[in-house]
Amino acid sequence: MADRVTVMVVDDHPMWRDAVSRDLAEAGFDVVATAGDGAEAVRRARACTPQVVVLDLNLPALPGVEVCRQVVTHDPTARVLVLSASGEHADVLEAVKSGATGYLIKSAGREELIDAVRRTALGDPVFTPGLAGLVLGEFRRLATEPAPAAAPAAPQLTPRETEVLRLVAKGLSYRQIADRLVLSHRTVQNHVQNTLGKLQLHNRVELVRYAIEQGLDDDL
Repeated sequence: MADRVTVMVVDDHPMWRDAVSRDLAEAGFDVVATAGDGAEAVRRARACTPQVVVLDLNLPALPGVEVCRQVVTHDPTARVLVLSASGEHADVLEAVKSGATGYLIKSAGREELIDAVRRTALGDPVFTPGLAGLVLGEFRRLATEPAPAAAPAAPQLTPRETEVLRLVAKGLSYRQIADRLVLSHRTVQNHVQNTLGKLQLHNRVELVRYAIEQGLDDDL
C-alpha cells in the first residue's frame, strides 16, 4: 500500500527487536529502521523520519526518554509509542512528559501491540489498561500549579475546535470523537491539527494539558 505507516523499532535486545519488527512488518507496517541504542536511534530517526517510533526506555548511550524528547523536538509530527518492561508510574509519567503518545507494557500480546501502533499512528493516546487514568490525573495535578509567568492571550478557537478539544481532554480517541460528533475521522484530525497550530503546541499530550488547564475537561 502507498500509505503504509512507517515505523522504527528501538530496543537494545536484538531478539526482541527483531521479533517486534517482524510482527509489525507481517501486519503491513513499513519498518524503515531499527536501532539498538539511544544515540543510534536519534540519528536514524532524523534520517528516515518514521511516523511511529516503538521505543524501549532502558537503552545504552542515551536514555529512552531523552531519545523521545529529541525525536519529537526534531519532528513534531512523529508519534512515539513506548514499549517497556517497566510499569512504574514514574517511568510512565516521565515518558509522557517527554512527548510519548502512548505507553505499552512488554507483556502485551502481538495483536495488542499491532493495534497500539496503528492507533498511535492516528494520534490516539494508547496506554496499558490502568495507566491512562494515571496520566490524566497527573495533568490535572499540574494544572492546579501556578503558572511561572503570565502567558499571552490564547488565539480564538472556533466552536467546533473547542468542542473537539473538550472531548480530547476527556481522553476520547479520534474515532470516538468522530462518532460522538457525527464527523469523519479525517475531519477530527484536521480540527486537532488546526488547534495545535493556533495554540503553538506540538502534540496531543500538550493539547490535553492545555485543555485541562482551561477547565475544558469539566465542561461537558
